[in-house]
Amino acid sequence: MLRFSCSQLVVERLDPLVTPGLNPSPHLHQVSSSNTFNTSMDPLNDIPGMSTCTSCTFSEDFSNYWTAVLYFRARNGTFKRVPQMSNLFLEGATGGQTVYYIPPYDGVTNVTAFRPGFRMTVGDPMARTDRGNAESRQTSFRCFGPNWEGGEGPPGLGNDTRHFPAKPCLGGIRSNIFFPTCWDGVNLDSPDHKSHVAFPANGSFEMGSACPESHPVKIPQLFYEIMWNTTAFNNPDEWPEDGSQPFVFSTGDATGYGQHADYVFGWQGDALQRAMDARCSVDCTGVLKSQKRSVANECTKAVQVQEEVDGCKYSSSAF
Repeated sequence: MLRFSCSQLVVERLDPLVTPGLNPSPHLHQVSSSNTFNTSMDPLNDIPGMSTCTSCTFSEDFSNYWTAVLYFRARNGTFKRVPQMSNLFLEGATGGQTVYYIPPYDGVTNVTAFRPGFRMTVGDPMARTDRGNAESRQTSFRCFGPNWEGGEGPPGLGNDTRHFPAKPCLGGIRSNIFFPTCWDGVNLDSPDHKSHVAFPANGSFEMGSACPESHPVKIPQLFYEIMWNTTAFNNPDEWPEDGSQPFVFSTGDATGYGQHADYVFGWQGDALQRAMDARCSVDCTGVLKSQKRSVANECTKAVQVQEEVDGCKYSSSAF
């Protein structure tokens, strides 16, 4: 599986996919990869051609990846943005996302890479309970102990939870977010940014399950991991007095069930298809062009929404 880091590009209230043209958008996001990220992103735009840098390890990837932002809700009622940290074996990246593109596990079946203009979302920011459907099973959390303790096993299984962990995570919390793996083969987007894609008819992608007839084209398994550095917030004396867990997404979601993510494709030429056909792993030597993480970290973007989003005195309008 292709696994790499995309450092944080910007943190601000913009969402060119769900609320194009709206400045500011309803809630805060943390964004990575191409510095073409903007209030509106016309699907006809040549994203690689317009970009001057990418915050990803692979320099041919100018896609944009974004998710909601996590806050700590202290006992005194103030909020502080939870910082991010680099993932295991990807040390040196500045927050952002760990991104996976995964071909079928059987080692034989191919996938069709996304095309220019392709975009999609997964998850529902308004969800506050486990709805028990295929989409709700695609997001989860992993609670780490010191030195990555508890990091074994596939995401979403074992001790992972659909809701926020109910205990202090001494080594941090990881968000796990899987996107659909079947496409209708025609539409690059849909009004809800979901209907043009689907999950396997039965079973799952990693089990080799078939796509539904309505969405017959297998696409790569796109998967995000986001590492939240909660180590500064592990003192129970600072948690809410009512015993409720202290973390909340920038959507106002204090359950975790509203975890969601967005994606706009922006790979250069046929780079992603070549990587999938070659079944590349972390370095993808000889197939993809890479850059040092220190160079990727330098790709940032000035915020367009001027407001405090980090400290205890930030505006609650960021929710």
